[in-house]
Amino acid sequence: MKYRGKVALQFHPISGQTSFQIPLMNSAVAAGFPSPAEDHLDLPIDLNKYLVKNPAATFYVRVDGDSMDEADIHQGDILIVDRSESHGTGSVVLAVLNGEFTVKKLIKKGNELYLESSNSAYAPIKIEIETDFKVWGVVTYVIHRPI
Repeated sequence: MKYRGKVALQFHPISGQTSFQIPLMNSAVAAGFPSPAEDHLDLPIDLNKYLVKNPAATFYVRVDGDSMDEADIHQGDILIVDRSESHGTGSVVLAVLNGEFTVKKLIKKGNELYLESSNSAYAPIKIEIETDFKVWGVVTYVIHRPI
């Protein structure tokens, strides 16, 4: 999908994908002082089963840009977007705005609708009656790129 003249969004549907299981440690890991590691793993976990409610309506998309940095959504992150989730004020959505995809927070103020960035460098976008606008889905999870 092209976005502002360059390839920016890569869509990866979940429906029909084969299961991919990875081992899950039997205990939680300490974020403070390290504890001795356990010598065994629990049952495997399928991240699709854990992160996806409706596989037929869910897809992955990679982030290109910095407009959502303050919402902890960064360049290169992968978003899990569910088209079956209902959206409301405050939802982070993948939207089509005048033919281009964008990720923003959906805000309703009175009778007005806005798409807000989570970066003070970008002004809110007011959705006017003539604006070509559609919510494609709700961001349900963010998978951060490696540090």
